[in-house]
Amino acid sequence: MTDPVDPDDEAINDFWNEAKRRIHLEEVSVYVGPSPLAAVPPPAWSFGSAEQGDALLALVLDGTKTATASALRDYESEDSPLPEPGSMGIVLDGSGNPRALVATTDVRVARFDEVDAEHARLEGEGDRSLDHWREVHERFFAEHAPGGFSPDMKVVLERFKVVYPPSSRPHAQGR
Repeated sequence: MTDPVDPDDEAINDFWNEAKRRIHLEEVSVYVGPSPLAAVPPPAWSFGSAEQGDALLALVLDGTKTATASALRDYESEDSPLPEPGSMGIVLDGSGNPRALVATTDVRVARFDEVDAEHARLEGEGDRSLDHWREVHERFFAEHAPGGFSPDMKVVLERFKVVYPPSSRPHAQGR
């Protein structure tokens, strides 16, 4: 789920400008279309609750987590468009600091009870099994999704790749 980026958020704007410079975004039109869009930071968001944000971000940064799931009702209740392949997002840590730029590679909507083992594995959490994914996501959706949880609720299944790691990572410095 995404939150609107405050156009005056200095940390997000600094991160976005550094990411654009480092990945030569003007040359990567497949992600954002015409270059004028590169002037606008993409949506910024964190995974799960504030407590989960750091743990899930760590899985993204080490390459374990390459997918996520959101309740479709979250998008509908906020009148937000679904992510599309090629769209970008700035992933925040649990404290709201920008840490990674990701690009969506695939999006599909499925019933909760139809999510497959491959998606659960790509989410990278726990033992990466479908049983673990269902247990954790049922609890999360029951607590946080508009209307709560139901086995037939629609979920947005998104795959992504990291296109810019934070410059604070040791292997990213000096490049």
